[in-house]
Amino acid sequence: MAQYAKITEGGRLLIPVEMRRSLGLKPGSDVVLDLADGELRVRTVQQMVARVQALVRQYIPESERGESIVDEFIRDRREEAARE
Repeated sequence: MAQYAKITEGGRLLIPVEMRRSLGLKPGSDVVLDLADGELRVRTVQQMVARVQALVRQYIPESERGESIVDEFIRDRREEAARE
């Protein structure tokens, strides 16, 4: 969905209403700007967090018991404390 927009004084860019609605942006919403391959990308903070979580998830080994790595860590620490 490409739309025309203008840069105004002070470098302000007005994002068309349809695009703001599609992204769930409201006045005061925080966004993440990214310059890649000569393009300016605007993402919501939630989109960026989800992207980073997906990237990090690739490097977190799955537990043998199917539990989260945090739960496994806590269980291991409790077992160590019980042995002491």
